[in-house]
Amino acid sequence: MKKARLVLIGNGMAGVRTIEELLKLAPDLYDITIFGAEPHPNYNRIMLSPVLAGEQQVSDIVLNPLDWYAENGITLHTGKKVVKVDRVQRVVVAEDGTQAPYDRLLLCTGSNPFMLPIPGKDLPGVLAYRDIADTEAMIAAASQYRHAVVIGGGLLGLEAANGLKLRGMDVTVVHATQTLMERQLDKTAGSMLQSALEGRGLQFRMGAQTQELVAGPSGRVAAIRFKDGSELPADLVVMAVGIRPNTELAQSMNLHVDRGIVVTDTMQTVTDARIYSVGECAAHRGVAYGLVAPLFEQAKVAANHLAQMGIGRYTGSQTSTKLKVTGIDLFSAGNYLGASTGKAEDASCEDIVLSDPFSNVYKRLVVQDNKLVGACLYGDTADGSWYFKLMREGTPVNDIRDRLMFGQNFTSSNTGDVGHQGHNKAAAMADSDEVCGCNGVTKGAICKAIKDKGLFTLEDVRKHTKASASCGSCTGLVEQIIMVTAGGDFSATPKKKALCGCTDHSHQEVREAIRTPLADGSKLLSIGSVYQALGWRTPNGCATCRPAVNYYLISTWPHEAKDDPQSRMINERSHANIQKDGTYSVIPRMWGGETTASELRRIADVVDKYQIPTVKVTGGQRIDLLGVKKEDLVGVWKDLDMPCGHAYAKALRTVKTCVGSEWCRMGTQDSTQMGKDLERALWRMYAPHKVKLAVSGCPRNCAEAGIKDVGVIGVDSGWELYVAGNGGIKTEVAHFFAKVKTAEEVLEYSGAFLQLYRLEAWYLERTVHWVNRVGLDYVKQQILDNADKRKALWAQLQAALEGEPDPWFEHAKAQVDVRQFTPISA
Repeated sequence: MKKARLVLIGNGMAGVRTIEELLKLAPDLYDITIFGAEPHPNYNRIMLSPVLAGEQQVSDIVLNPLDWYAENGITLHTGKKVVKVDRVQRVVVAEDGTQAPYDRLLLCTGSNPFMLPIPGKDLPGVLAYRDIADTEAMIAAASQYRHAVVIGGGLLGLEAANGLKLRGMDVTVVHATQTLMERQLDKTAGSMLQSALEGRGLQFRMGAQTQELVAGPSGRVAAIRFKDGSELPADLVVMAVGIRPNTELAQSMNLHVDRGIVVTDTMQTVTDARIYSVGECAAHRGVAYGLVAPLFEQAKVAANHLAQMGIGRYTGSQTSTKLKVTGIDLFSAGNYLGASTGKAEDASCEDIVLSDPFSNVYKRLVVQDNKLVGACLYGDTADGSWYFKLMREGTPVNDIRDRLMFGQNFTSSNTGDVGHQGHNKAAAMADSDEVCGCNGVTKGAICKAIKDKGLFTLEDVRKHTKASASCGSCTGLVEQIIMVTAGGDFSATPKKKALCGCTDHSHQEVREAIRTPLADGSKLLSIGSVYQALGWRTPNGCATCRPAVNYYLISTWPHEAKDDPQSRMINERSHANIQKDGTYSVIPRMWGGETTASELRRIADVVDKYQIPTVKVTGGQRIDLLGVKKEDLVGVWKDLDMPCGHAYAKALRTVKTCVGSEWCRMGTQDSTQMGKDLERALWRMYAPHKVKLAVSGCPRNCAEAGIKDVGVIGVDSGWELYVAGNGGIKTEVAHFFAKVKTAEEVLEYSGAFLQLYRLEAWYLERTVHWVNRVGLDYVKQQILDNADKRKALWAQLQAALEGEPDPWFEHAKAQVDVRQFTPISA
């Protein structure tokens, strides 16, 4: 039987979600063709902000890779904009002449960014912020220019401003009203948000009216001029002032358009029942939605009808907005402004307000006629979904009104009892409670998937349920549900899990492939050779696999495999810790936490010379210089004239010590010297994750050796060694490992343990998770029970570290790209 032909115009989130839902219901009903104007597979447009900020790469936000289209028999035309649809002949025509006939057409053309109709809007350097091309253009501009202006203080504008700030630009946000994100926040929450962002280095011009954009001598935008005659320098202008439904093609097809492509409750256009429309371009009952959750609800209904089931109806959406703006949690729903709207129908609204500026928490609940009708939350949004449920269901709140502000865990609607059930909200949730508003996923659906499919990681849950796969604001809650349902520490890598979406090979399989010489005796010594040998699906890999494979190569074949700095994290490329305001933290190494007057004078001189705003003693007994400009890093390193502290790297961080027997009357061993010896022996050591050591001079353990990756405690007869401790989010007490007599043995046993960890652990796996995975008995067998192997491991580590350069001073040898530190002309 010949299949019907379905054509989708628009390869975005709403349209492809419709296809996904359709394939679940009727996988063999249609021959499917998709046209996308962009040269990319379907990607998560919401996650463009982390790409701009340098936290992710484009490959990380792809929702459906090219293989997915092929596996489902879908013909995909990327980079082909549809310019004509012949409704009589039922043929779609692309700009390059490509044609596709259809029996059913899905029109998902999305929206266009609105550009202010002002002089200069077409100048070079003036951009919208809507797609990958815009994002890449902004990243390129940030590498060449200094001054950026973002017009629009909504979500998109603030995310653009934050990303450009993290890229090193001076950024000013221009907003027409006095309240940021006024469509989601009231005046108080908007003011708190502005203060927080100002603390991160963003500047604001509130209530400003833009008159024109001014060109410089090169013809590129150079300034923004306001109606009051004032100007701001602007090498880059980003307009984020809203979107408009993209109805150009629909109008050329003579479809009815009014605030969007007008559709019925079945998502069919009112003009032509063969044509469906969902997403930002569609207008249902006079409303065009711009949030993800309503669009995905529309997709389910459209898929239902395309599958010829004909039972679904879309009647509109009551929307809530749960966002994370530059790391700050926000939530709003319903009439969050209450009586302050000035409308007669809102006059009876009452506000319940909690404001704690010190903790950066603000909550405003609006009650009318014994029901919750609105909520605005800033800083603490854990109960947002519960408040939205009360609003959606119209639940009377008089009986719980006095406890309503304190959230679901303080309120028992059945008994009226008050009882704080702890911070783990996941355990208290009912299975019917919604976790992911974007995708309509309940706690019960997530728990069922975890149990039925044996899921163990956040990535697996996203893949099977789509929870937290869109805006990501529910990620923390999903992680809690995994912990409650699956048990254990879900963050530890499971025993069989693909390294990333580019391959089906696990971390262990990749390590073994690199370790094993090829048939001709040659070795895999480059990332490209690994990808080719193992049949990587993505030729250039992604931000997940490139750092891992790079580490596996240089740890397996030191001095043979070539380190690829571009495959390292941003901190390791800059050799300093980037801070939230775009400046850097510099921590020079102090052997065993010991310093001198000369070093302290140099530090003080550097602080004064480079006007470094904050100096702080770290928990690892070092001094942290916070707020260093990127262009000053090389000068700061040179003037400090102290070794690199590697405080930014997956490497040895510190060896913490107490003063030991040299000074302390309780000390039994010289812990300071032992710590300095350990640190000097290991300080250039890169590892799967950060590594911290400590040496205490007696069992009183003032250096906290019991929660370090390697802890050494002096006793009367020598030293006790402890391994695999962790003082992080989940504190893990180190395991007793061995008792030795001499300082030389401390070095040998510690070095052998760390080298085994370097060779066998998976990238980003802490020592505690590695030891839990392979077992302490295995580690003891390899090191304590096999003296030859122990000595060989220690020798291997020493050989690997020999000649390793200090990246702060040996730039060429360490492959530090010093061009990144070149000042950008103002």
